[in-house]
Amino acid sequence: MILIVVKMPIRADRRADWLAGIKRYTDSVRHEPEGPEFECFQSIETPDTFVFVEGFASPAAGERHVQTDHFKEFITWLPTVIAAPPRIINVEVPEGWSAMAELGQS
Repeated sequence: MILIVVKMPIRADRRADWLAGIKRYTDSVRHEPEGPEFECFQSIETPDTFVFVEGFASPAAGERHVQTDHFKEFITWLPTVIAAPPRIINVEVPEGWSAMAELGQS
């Protein structure tokens, strides 16, 4: 699994545009073949900071994602709403989600 986490600072004056755009993008990503995981969260401490969590079944699935029209449109549009360059973590993990051991079933 390819796990990607992106921390995105958004311009306060473009917040409404950001919210509409990220909704469109999220809907498009979730309809890709192989059903990649995509979630977007808002920071509690910094309301104009958002974090994406993306999961792709394989490196090939991630490559197909960056070739989609909606990804290319998103990357072109993104500079119009961000306050600073996003920060990213992109790692390959051996498995997908698993149960949190500290809260596992007894």
